[in-house]
Amino acid sequence: MEADGAGAGLADATTPPPGVRNDQPPPADGADLATDARSQPVIELQNLSVTLRGHPVLKSLTTRVTGRCIGLLGPNGAGKTTLLNTLLGFYPSTTGSAKVLGRDIRERAVRQQIGYMPENDSFIAGMSGVNFVRYMGELSGLPPEQALERAHEVFFYVGLGEARYRNVEAYSLGMKQLVKLAQAIIHGPRLLFLDEPTNGLDPPARTRMLQLIREIRDSGEARVIISSHLLRDVEECCEEVLILRHGEIATYCNLAEQRRSIEKFLLLQVVGAPATDAGPDPVDAFVAGLRDRGCEVGMQNRRRLRAVLPPTMEVRNVYELATALNVQIRGLDHKRDSLEDIFLRAMEGDHRPGDGS
Repeated sequence: MEADGAGAGLADATTPPPGVRNDQPPPADGADLATDARSQPVIELQNLSVTLRGHPVLKSLTTRVTGRCIGLLGPNGAGKTTLLNTLLGFYPSTTGSAKVLGRDIRERAVRQQIGYMPENDSFIAGMSGVNFVRYMGELSGLPPEQALERAHEVFFYVGLGEARYRNVEAYSLGMKQLVKLAQAIIHGPRLLFLDEPTNGLDPPARTRMLQLIREIRDSGEARVIISSHLLRDVEECCEEVLILRHGEIATYCNLAEQRRSIEKFLLLQVVGAPATDAGPDPVDAFVAGLRDRGCEVGMQNRRRLRAVLPPTMEVRNVYELATALNVQIRGLDHKRDSLEDIFLRAMEGDHRPGDGS
């Protein structure tokens, strides 16, 4: 359990993340990055390939992603961690190029604008939590006094304020995950790489972690890239997903656009009043009325309809038409592909035009 200090500071979680706030100017050689970050794509890959120990891990990746929060998905061995490590500058590219926030990844200035939460623990034994995060802030370029001040701020922000003086090795798994997030945001990055941020967390700790990620996303001060094998976590936080398979891009999907489009794709269950000799069958009249208004309508049977609404028509107009024609709408749902559906199609090699890059 993460009871010790895990809830402290959450009352202040409505304020912008203290680390991401970035109220201090960036170093001179990266001064223009903050201005460019919001207008540039988060990541641009152009025929990027990476070979490690003679084995091709990433194979000619070409894509461009722009969302506030992007999910990086794929089975084990797909190349997710290798891609992150390449974008962080840990691995050199064999061929091709990559840009982060509009800058070539080989430029050192861009690294000052990135925060990284690794999957595996990399703590320093014998160091208190606040001193560890302070030290990571100094390594990221903050002056010592500012690093210490921000270390206290981010500890309270992630909810570990009361536990900040304890040694990190005494923390629970959930608390260690929060410390890794704290050290990733202390220096006010414009882009966060989160590698399996909810790995091993119990439900309350997972909920808290996802809440913090969404707050950082919604603050507008930092873009977020989440590498995870947990589809539900990605679906809850991300607007775009990039799915890798065997070191290649299997699918790209803009979840935000998909969510907007499904609002116009309806599954209806209807019941009409008994037909009379004086007029047409109410369900037939309802279908005809929808088509007259520009809807595409398909009938599975007399009770189940599929309808695609035109841009000018809203769901309330469907109810108004049904009421006028004495038709009851017993059920209404939106047709949508879950992220699991998209992922499974990608693993089968069945991605639709426009899904992939």
